[in-house]
Amino acid sequence: MLILELAFTDDPERLAARPAHRKQLADLHAQGKLVAAGPWTDDSGAALIFDASRSELEAVLSADPYYRTPGVRVVSVREWAPVVGPAAPGAEDGPGA
Repeated sequence: MLILELAFTDDPERLAARPAHRKQLADLHAQGKLVAAGPWTDDSGAALIFDASRSELEAVLSADPYYRTPGVRVVSVREWAPVVGPAAPGAEDGPGA
């Protein structure tokens, strides 16, 4: 799994690009590539959790112009290994399995 962290400014271009970006996020979630995504409560940035390889994530970043929009900056991409929760290994077995 990969966690993508974004930083935002109040640039109006970012706000104009957001609806199309959120549509792409919904599509990625439906495909099972995006586990969760959302902004920080102060709207200074966002975190996105991908169930994808690094090359798949690079393709997502290339395909969505939002990541190159003024007011959006990719802060980091980090590998993540959850130990509890729906993304943890064996979580698909459910409780008591």
